[in-house]
Amino acid sequence: MSDEYLKSLKERTKRTAELYFQGYTGERPYELWASFDRGLAADLSLFISGGMYSRERIPHPTRQLVTVAALTALGRTEELHLHIHAALNVGCTPEEVAEVIFQVGVYAGVPAVNMGLKTLKRLLEERGQWPLEERK
Repeated sequence: MSDEYLKSLKERTKRTAELYFQGYTGERPYELWASFDRGLAADLSLFISGGMYSRERIPHPTRQLVTVAALTALGRTEELHLHIHAALNVGCTPEEVAEVIFQVGVYAGVPAVNMGLKTLKRLLEERGQWPLEERK
C-alpha cells in the first residue's frame, strides 16, 4: 500500500465517520474495538469507513437505508441505533427509515419490525425529534 493511498484512505475514513456519526452520544464500534486492540481497530475502521462506506457507487442515504434494512432483519439493535443515526445525518427522513423497517417485515417478520421501530423511536426521542407529525 503506497503512502499516498494510505493517506487518502485515512482522509476518507475520517470524513465518512464524521459525516455518519457526528453528534452520536453512544459508544461507537471503533471505541470498543480500540479498548481491546488499537491496531486492529484502526484496520477495521480503515476498511469499513474508509473502504466501504466512503464508496460513491451508491449515495450515502441509499447505503445507510440498506444498512438499516440488514441490521433490522438481523436484530442487531445496538448497531441499528448507530446506523439510524447515520441515516438521519446523511439526509434520510424518519419516514423513509420507518418505511424500510416496515419493508423488512415482509421477509424478517413483525418482531423485527417492532424492534426496528422501537429503536427508531428511541433515537428520535434522544434527538428531540419525537413525536413525528401526524401520519396517514
